[in-house]
Amino acid sequence: MTTLLLAVIYVTFISLGLPDSLLGAAWPSMQPALHVPVSYAGFLSMIIACGTVVSSLLTDKLLRKMGTSVLVVGSVLLTAAALFGFSLAPDYGILCLFAVPYGLGAGAIDAALNHYVALHFAARHMSWLHCFWGIGAAVSPYIMGYFITRDADWQGGYRTIAVMQMVLSVILICSLPLWKRTAAAKEDEQTKTVSIRSILRRHGVIQAMLTFFCYCTLESTTGLWAASYLHLERGIEPELTAKFASFFYIGITAGRFLAGFVTERLGDHKMIRLGLCGITLGVLLLILPVPEQYALAGLVIIGFGCAPIYPCQIHATPIVFGKKSAQLLIGMQMASAYIGTTLMPPLFGVIAEHAGIGYFPLFLLFFLLLMALLTEQVQSTAKRNAA
Repeated sequence: MTTLLLAVIYVTFISLGLPDSLLGAAWPSMQPALHVPVSYAGFLSMIIACGTVVSSLLTDKLLRKMGTSVLVVGSVLLTAAALFGFSLAPDYGILCLFAVPYGLGAGAIDAALNHYVALHFAARHMSWLHCFWGIGAAVSPYIMGYFITRDADWQGGYRTIAVMQMVLSVILICSLPLWKRTAAAKEDEQTKTVSIRSILRRHGVIQAMLTFFCYCTLESTTGLWAASYLHLERGIEPELTAKFASFFYIGITAGRFLAGFVTERLGDHKMIRLGLCGITLGVLLLILPVPEQYALAGLVIIGFGCAPIYPCQIHATPIVFGKKSAQLLIGMQMASAYIGTTLMPPLFGVIAEHAGIGYFPLFLLFFLLLMALLTEQVQSTAKRNAA
């Protein structure tokens, strides 16, 4: 039963990754069809991100009222409806309306399943869970590309992903009996609601939230600007930089798959430290005047370094701060992560425009060092709580 439930959770995380890379893949075809400026993709992305932030913060209350299984089913249905809306939207304004449930559904799925796996399963499953997200994020551009090459039918791409989400909803509904809680889990969910204010007063919580902000800033900024840096600053051909930019995400996905085999042996904190060391090596290869193949390899190494950090940060939350606080705190951490993803890559774009894209590796290095400092502070909290 547990194995079957894990399979359902993994498939759900594939579906969570499917919509995440759709907008970027579809926008070159959507933009002329909608007769809007190219920059309007950013507004859509921000609306979706705001929805994820709101739903992440509300997940604790929703989980207590609905339970994980019902919340996940409802959120997948909401996301599917939003994707169908995207496929039928006649203009940009309607797209903006459907972007709201798009973000709300995705944020609730993310926070609910991360909490469930962190609480009930071993660390390796958290790494593999996020590996499956990477599979979904990697597959959906190919689905969209198939439809775009057939008469620029971006609506068909969204419709196909929506159908896949509906099929998943049916699977989830059929799997509802598998989600029966253990007595301990029921007891955790029925504890008195913890307020955000009381959580924020706890030692180490702010640092834990900021580690998520720093990590997602680093990952999303690398994903958006690495190819431009390698081309404009290092003079590498754009075709090659584009290929290695995709290898960055392949590095994250493959790294999370491999991390699942060693995480339990090493522990969350050691895995995070190893990840930070990997990112440091990759960033140094971008900074140093080395041949282009080493700079390109640095991008892949950054991906491998990123791999264990996010899953291990989440899995460590109930251990460091206790199960009673984990449900709300993971939602707050998700919100902090989405804020970093939403705001910081555009901020670096402003920096690159005014000061030059050569500051890209220094920007990454700043958030890397800050994350390393915050991680050690969170670890000191873990030792204090264990004492």
